[in-house]
Amino acid sequence: MKKVLNILLIFFLIAINVTAQEELTISSAIKKTLENNLDIEVSENFKRIAKNNSSILNNNYLPNIQLGSEINTNIQSIEIETPSGISGTLDDTQTDNSSAVLSIDYNIIDASGRKYNYKKSKELYSKSNLEVQEIIENTILQLFTVFFEVGRLSEEKEILKNSLDISKRRYERRLLEYEYGQTNNLEVLNAEVDVNSDSINLLNTSKKLFNARSDLNLIMNVDLESEFNINTNINFLDQDEINNIFSNDIYNNTRLLIIEKDIIISNLERKIAKSSYLPTLGLIGSYGWNESINDNPYAFYNKSISDGFSAGINIRWDIFRGGKKIIANKNAEIVQENSELTKKKTVLELKKELRNAYQTHLNNLFILEVQRKNLSTNKNNFDRNIERYKIGQVSSIEFRRAQLNLLNAELSESSAKYQAKISEAYFLKISGEIISKFK
Repeated sequence: MKKVLNILLIFFLIAINVTAQEELTISSAIKKTLENNLDIEVSENFKRIAKNNSSILNNNYLPNIQLGSEINTNIQSIEIETPSGISGTLDDTQTDNSSAVLSIDYNIIDASGRKYNYKKSKELYSKSNLEVQEIIENTILQLFTVFFEVGRLSEEKEILKNSLDISKRRYERRLLEYEYGQTNNLEVLNAEVDVNSDSINLLNTSKKLFNARSDLNLIMNVDLESEFNINTNINFLDQDEINNIFSNDIYNNTRLLIIEKDIIISNLERKIAKSSYLPTLGLIGSYGWNESINDNPYAFYNKSISDGFSAGINIRWDIFRGGKKIIANKNAEIVQENSELTKKKTVLELKKELRNAYQTHLNNLFILEVQRKNLSTNKNNFDRNIERYKIGQVSSIEFRRAQLNLLNAELSESSAKYQAKISEAYFLKISGEIISKFK
């Protein structure tokens, strides 16, 4: 059993450390993510589409210009009779007609709400920027969670390796004592069980770390086999800075800013619906050229060419369309009302989330300080026990208890540290400051 565990441990340690590892800080991880993450790239493309749609070229502000031409040939037989009694027949007379026209039209008044559609397209583009920002914020928060999970598991692996080394030394000591008759076989077996237990814990943590590294590489969109040495140095915002961010409330929150854009857009849609009551007034103009050639000897003329300009004004007014305009206006007002209600609801939810995130982070910082004190106490206790164990004043059971107490204290302190950092990131996300603090 012991040999199997050692082989598995060697396998996972090799898998994790097979290549020279680049040091990865949270800043460099964010940089890689912003450059490579596919969700961010997709959202950037949607933003480009929104920018194109907001162009004046897409909002009916420019005139329509059309060019057309036509050529046709007409072959027919003609039977004629004049008032003076002259008659005759013409077979296969041919008439060739050619024409070309250049026309232009422009709407001075547009019943489709051109002015408000243009403003709406600008607001949609502005909203798309906020949506990209929200995706970046969510991705950074996700990155924080995975990055610090890799950091926590890396620390946990080192803690468990140290604990395993202690258990191995104890086992070797008991085995040597047994060979010289200074202890019994039960002590040796207990020590071996502890080695196996610590080995299994290290093996499980190594597996979790391997998976977490793959998750991190996926978020950064780098090769899944890439290896990074996580920089586990963690700095926290000071209390004054946290309080200042909390005092700014939720009004920089991206989700709230998006909803405010929705209110502006719904107001513009209501104005667009009202524009349907207006007439459409347009200017039209054209230049045309025509040529006609025929071989009819009785025709008044055999060739004619004409060209010239024409201009005018057209007006079109949909006075009644079966009540559809009335319904569209009523629905637009309801949509705007719903946008206002959604904002009120979102404000309440975000205020609650911000208060909870603020208090959770303060609690996590307090827990971290308590865990650090607890770790210091357990280190001192273990150091005393290890010395007493060497001279036989502490039993194996008491020593193991002190060892586990130290192990649990180290793991708890490490977990509290990373949990506090993640809660800080979530607090910044709700307050709308996560990009400004870490980008």
